[in-house]
Amino acid sequence: MTSLSIAPAAGARIKWGEIALALGILTFLVLFLVWPVATVIWVAFTEKGTGAFTLVNFLDFARTDLFVRAFWNSLYVSAAAVICASLLALPLAYITTRFAFKGAATIQVLGFLPLIMPPFVGAVAMQLLFGRNGTFNLLLDDWIGIKIPFMEGLNGVIFVQSLHYFPFILINLSAALRNIDRSMEEAAQNLGANGFRLFRRIVFPLAMPGYIAGASLVFVKVFDDLATPLLLNVKDMLAPQAYLRVTSIGIADPMGYVISVVLIVTSVAAMWVSSLATRNVDYATVQRGGGGLARRTLRPWEAAVAYAVVALVLLLVLAPHIGLLLLSFATIWSFSPLPDAYTLAHYGRVFSESSLYIKNTLIYASLAGLIDIIIGTAIAYLVLRTKLIGRTWLDWIASASLAIPGIVLGIGYLRTYYGVQLWDGTPVASLWIVIVLALAVRRLPYALRACFAALQQISVSLEEAAENLGATKVRTVRRIVVPLMTGGLVAGFVTSFATAAVELSATLMLVQANADAPLAYGLYVFMQSPAGRGPGAALGVIAVILVAACTVLSQYLVERDRTIKAGIS
Repeated sequence: MTSLSIAPAAGARIKWGEIALALGILTFLVLFLVWPVATVIWVAFTEKGTGAFTLVNFLDFARTDLFVRAFWNSLYVSAAAVICASLLALPLAYITTRFAFKGAATIQVLGFLPLIMPPFVGAVAMQLLFGRNGTFNLLLDDWIGIKIPFMEGLNGVIFVQSLHYFPFILINLSAALRNIDRSMEEAAQNLGANGFRLFRRIVFPLAMPGYIAGASLVFVKVFDDLATPLLLNVKDMLAPQAYLRVTSIGIADPMGYVISVVLIVTSVAAMWVSSLATRNVDYATVQRGGGGLARRTLRPWEAAVAYAVVALVLLLVLAPHIGLLLLSFATIWSFSPLPDAYTLAHYGRVFSESSLYIKNTLIYASLAGLIDIIIGTAIAYLVLRTKLIGRTWLDWIASASLAIPGIVLGIGYLRTYYGVQLWDGTPVASLWIVIVLALAVRRLPYALRACFAALQQISVSLEEAAENLGATKVRTVRRIVVPLMTGGLVAGFVTSFATAAVELSATLMLVQANADAPLAYGLYVFMQSPAGRGPGAALGVIAVILVAACTVLSQYLVERDRTIKAGIS
């Protein structure tokens, strides 16, 4: 009788606890994602001074040649970057998944390396290697008397962005190729399809979801990137125009907000179009795991061609890292294929003068990762383990930040919180904690997916068994669920930490004092002047090592967690 009388009361407490948790998460998302973005949209559609609804701001945007040119330039650069990135990723993905190819795993890891370096840092290194007076053009000029404008204007942005973001296509396409139903390939071969016809009619169409997922990510990332065009002195693109309008005219100018709305709409449209491309088409396999493509042994001449292609692609995509490392040790590197001499002075200067950037980055990225893991775990639990009405909205709202450009979030924070002051008159937007919150919101989707994956691998029966033995819901979560999710949670934290450590678009808007600046901001400041590029490169190498270490740690923890669970099962 006692247990029957207590059960409803316990159930009511649990329900109210779930509601309170959901409301707390919703409040966070509204305050630091929905409200700032809604403020940007509201300002774009209102008349300056009166606050009345108007479309005049958008008409002014359409009538201004600079903005229209910036819009088409951004579209052109993004589309061209997708094409160039595809040309780099397709051979690597196909060769390493289709053939018995020695070193395939190493190639996949090396192909991932571009993502762990901020693209604007790679831009400086690429100028030294492929610029008008860079290594490649100096050698070409000496040998055959020509120079190729790799890094001139929009070409430079496309070149740098293609090399930086092509791993998105490589990763997604490789995974899709590994999951293709082998029986379909065999059926096509029995009907006479071979070689390029087999690839064009069967293999690539079946891998289309993975390719489109990667291509849409490349498009969105290139479209809203701010620092690379600025460092290459390309200002007639949308993100640089939004930044320049806000920083030069002020946060009251409506045109920066109109450009931000155009950035949001285009990013969302790109994601929507990519989802339409695979809708109503069946890509499902008919056997578990698909089996992947049948691996074929290469003939000697085919192997030679394949290794040559892979070597050429890897040399190209790793060129920014090679250039950055050389620059970090160079005394003088100008109008010569290689530096005149080498020194450790840049590293000495970075550790003596710029350790503040590193310390701030460790604090900011750690706090952002912690916030993401706490909120990600709570959302995953509410969605997967409760019947709370509207719980999936939390997932959708949190994931929406993936389509919000960093520059838009930064402008939204300034507009929303600059007028909100503390007791001493300090604007909330000038506090360093706002940078942490912006980083946390920007990286929340990454941690959220890791939390979902970790929780989905835990059987509900384990929680039911604990509750049948008398444990409360809170005790079950604390003693059973969270420990079993540890590997996934740590991996999510490391992913969030690593990507937040090199985030610039949002922090460039929010850093109000040099004492609050993180590593990415310091890199940007260093790289803007020729005299600062040596120390900037040294700081960039430190950033690459930091993010690479986090990535390796993440992979190690994921694999260890998988091994432990496999052993338990």
